[in-house]
Amino acid sequence: MSAATPHPPAAAHPGDTPGKLPVAEPKQTRRAALRLIRLDGRAFAGMLALNALAAAAGLAAPWLLGRIIDEVKAGASLTTVDRLALAILVCAVAQLLLSRYASYVGHRFGERTLARIREQFTERALALPSSAVERAGTGDLTTRGTTDVASVGAMLRDAGPDVAIAAVRALFVVAAVFVLDLRLGACGLLGLVGIWFASRWYLRRAVTAYLDEGSANSALAEELASTTGGARTMEALRLERRRIDACQGAIEECRRTRLRTLFLRSVLFPVVDVSHVLPVTAVLLLGGALLMREPSAVTLGTVVAAALYLTQLSAPLNTILEQLERLQSSTASFARVEGPAPASRAAEVSPVPADDRIEVSGVRFAYDGGPDVLHGVDLRVRPGERLAIVGPSGAGKTTLGRLLAGMDVPRAGSVTVGGVPVAGLDPAQLRERVVLVTQEHHVFLGTVRDNLRIAAPSATDAELRAALAAVGADWAGDLPDGLDTDLGHGAHRPDGAQAQQLALARVVLADPHTLILDEATALLDPRTARHTERALAAVLRGRTVIAIAHRLQTAHDADRVAVMRDGRLTELGTHDELVAAGGAYAALWHSWHGGR
Repeated sequence: MSAATPHPPAAAHPGDTPGKLPVAEPKQTRRAALRLIRLDGRAFAGMLALNALAAAAGLAAPWLLGRIIDEVKAGASLTTVDRLALAILVCAVAQLLLSRYASYVGHRFGERTLARIREQFTERALALPSSAVERAGTGDLTTRGTTDVASVGAMLRDAGPDVAIAAVRALFVVAAVFVLDLRLGACGLLGLVGIWFASRWYLRRAVTAYLDEGSANSALAEELASTTGGARTMEALRLERRRIDACQGAIEECRRTRLRTLFLRSVLFPVVDVSHVLPVTAVLLLGGALLMREPSAVTLGTVVAAALYLTQLSAPLNTILEQLERLQSSTASFARVEGPAPASRAAEVSPVPADDRIEVSGVRFAYDGGPDVLHGVDLRVRPGERLAIVGPSGAGKTTLGRLLAGMDVPRAGSVTVGGVPVAGLDPAQLRERVVLVTQEHHVFLGTVRDNLRIAAPSATDAELRAALAAVGADWAGDLPDGLDTDLGHGAHRPDGAQAQQLALARVVLADPHTLILDEATALLDPRTARHTERALAAVLRGRTVIAIAHRLQTAHDADRVAVMRDGRLTELGTHDELVAAGGAYAALWHSWHGGR
C-alpha cells in the first residue's frame, strides 16, 4: 500500500541537480543546528562551562613557571619553588579531570543529538512524495541516510566537542598572553595571520567541494544499485559494456571531486604547520630585544611564560584545523540530511473536502519538462462508484492514477476531491481519502502482524485475520507461527502473489474512501485475481474504487468504464453501453473475450 504525501520539499540549493533531492541552504542548516542545541541546551552549556574551567586551569602552568624563573633569579628559597611546582601539579590534575568530564558531557550531547537527527531524517524520508523519491533515485536517499548521517554523527560525537574544547582553550591562551604583556600579545597574534588567511581561503571553497563530493557519491551509489538490480536484464540485452562505462564515469567523477578536496587540504595543512612556529619565534625575538634595551619593561619569566603560552596554543589550533576538514565535510553532509525537510505548514489552515467526489478538469501533464502525456482529460468520479480505466499500453492510465492519488501535480487543469486539490491536502487527510496500490509491493522485515499493522496500528488479531481472509490470503493460516511468523531474509519469504495479498490486506485495514488499483492483482492468477477484486469490492462496499485494468473482466464488473488512448479520455460509460456503441472498447472486449 502506498499513500501520497505531498509535502513540498525544502528550498533547493543553487547547486542542486534537477530530479535530485534538495540540499539545505546555509541559513537553514544554521537554524537546524541552533534548534538541536536548544533541545539539549543544558548539556551544551555544561560542556562549554567545563571546557572554560579546564582551559583556565591549563593557563596556570606557564604563568607559574614564569614565576619560578623570576623567583629563582631573585634568589627565592627552595620552599617557594616547591610550593609553586606543587601548584602546577594541582592545576594540571584539575585540567585533566575537567577536560575528561567535559569530553564525556560533550559526547553524550552528541549521541542524543545524533539520535534526534536520525529520527527526523527517517520521518522526512517517509514524508517525501513518492514522485520525488522516484526521480531522485534510491541511491541519493540511501547515501544521505547512511554515509551523511554517519558523518554528522562523527562530528557531533567527536569533532564538535573537540573543536569546542580547543576553541575555548585557544581563546584563553591568547587572552593570557595579552594579560602578561600587550606588546608580546600583539606580536604573537600577528604571527598567526598566516593561519587566518589560509583558513579563509580553505573555508570559501570547502563546503562547495564537499557538497560536490557527496553528490558524486550518491550518483555512484545509484549507478551501482541500478546495475546490480538489473543484472539479468543487462545480460539478456548485452548491455554490460554500457553499464560498465556508466559506472566508470561515476567512479571517475567521485575521484575528481575527492582530488579537489584533497588539494584543499594539501594547501591548508603545510601553511598551518609553518605558521605555528612564527608567533613563538616572534615573541622570543621581541622579548629578547626588550630585555636587552629595557630590562625593567619586562621580566625573563614573562617572556618565557608568553612563549610557553604560544607553544601551548599550537595544540588547540592543531585540533581545530585538523577537525576543520571533518567539520566542512560534516557541514555539507548536514545540509544534505536537512535538505528533504518539508516546508513549514504551521501557518496554513488545511482545507477540508466537502465530500469524496473526485473531479478531473482539463488536466495536462508532462514528466520532467517533456512532452505532454495527458491532453485535456476531464473526468468525474462519483462517491461509492467502481470505475475501471482501460486502454493500450502508454495511453496514460498509470499517469492519471498518480494524479488522482496526489503523487504528481498536473501541469495545467486540476484534480480535486470535494473541491480541494488532491495534492494540496494534508498528508493525514489524503491517506484517509485516497490510497494508491500498484503491483510493486514491499514486505517489511518483521512479523506478519507488524506488516499489517502499518496500516492500522490498533487493529486486533481478529481484524488482521479478517483482512487476510478478505483478500484470499489462505496461506497465512498455514504459517508455522501464524501472525507471529517472521518475514524476510532467513525467515518465511513471501512470493510476489503473497506480497500483493499482504499489501491488499493493508488496504482493507486502512479503509480509505477512495482506492486506486494500478495492476494491484497483476501477480495473481486470473481466477484468484478476480476473486480478490470481488472480495475487496465487498469489503469496501460504499467506497470509491478506481481500477486501472488490463484484464477486461475487471471492467465488466465495474459500474463505469473509462477508455484512454494517447493521453486522452475517448470513451466513458457502462460496459454494456460501450459494447453497444461499437467503439474502441467494444473492439477490445470482442478481441479479449474471443481469445478466451
